[in-house]
Amino acid sequence: MASLKKVMEDEIACKEWFLPGNACCAGCGLEVALRWAMKALGPEVAMVTPASCLNVVIGLWPKTAPDFPQFNMAFAAGAAVATGFDAAFKAKAHKFPGKGWDKMTSICFAGDGGTTDIGIQGLSGAAERNSDIIYVCYDNEAYMNTGIQRSSSTPHGAVTTTTTFGKERYKKNLPAIMRAHDIPYVATCSISEPLDIYEKFKKAKSIRGTKYIHILAPCAPGWGFPSEDTIEIARMAVKTGFWILYEVENGVLTLSKKSKTLLDPSKRVPIIEYVANQKRFAGISEKTLIELQEQIDQDWENISKEIFCQQEYSK
Repeated sequence: MASLKKVMEDEIACKEWFLPGNACCAGCGLEVALRWAMKALGPEVAMVTPASCLNVVIGLWPKTAPDFPQFNMAFAAGAAVATGFDAAFKAKAHKFPGKGWDKMTSICFAGDGGTTDIGIQGLSGAAERNSDIIYVCYDNEAYMNTGIQRSSSTPHGAVTTTTTFGKERYKKNLPAIMRAHDIPYVATCSISEPLDIYEKFKKAKSIRGTKYIHILAPCAPGWGFPSEDTIEIARMAVKTGFWILYEVENGVLTLSKKSKTLLDPSKRVPIIEYVANQKRFAGISEKTLIELQEQIDQDWENISKEIFCQQEYSK
């Protein structure tokens, strides 16, 4: 992983492309995710934002926070519009060579509701076409902007305004669904690891075709923890193995540095250390807690088997 010193030697990375004065809540995970993504991508982007917190926190024109082209869009249309932008850039590059249109990146930055639920049809279509876009899901695990309703990305046992006794179903695994589309790049990130975010977006920018990046972005008011604890909450999600950091390039899975050591179960922190500091899990039962831990262990067992098979195949 690149050092912070090396990253800050990059003139683009030293700048803030999502500016101060925005309307993000204190301790907003989304803001960290977006800032570090843009440090890697730079200003030569056109960003589509389906209905989400990001539509609101950018502020009111003419004093909006993004220092790059950003377009608010309907919930279901994010991936489709990003695909259209890419087609336009390629047409411009063909008609006006040498004018920089070939350097533009089309990106969709969506919440979990606009990705795992309402936006999945357009996203699947873009992936099936292998549209040359970067699609990002910043995952705060509920519809936070409209009142903290559950999404299919909400974890098992979490309380929302529509799961008042805790969600019964488990979190939808969108990165796995995107892998099934056979796209060239899929990655997961956490805001607790900003350099990991930076490196994965740098890589995604250099790859042609559909790139999908899923970022854990804790929400202090929605999850119920002090705003100053956002980074530590995200870090604990990784340490417990609840959130696995990896990338899949052309079908080959590689664990990221902070998750690689967790192949050894003894290195994982028990899930209680993660949920204990969030009010959304305040009433969680012992049974549900055990189920969550068992699901984590099963996810890691599947990862271990895949890595073993890859190693055996490569011999």
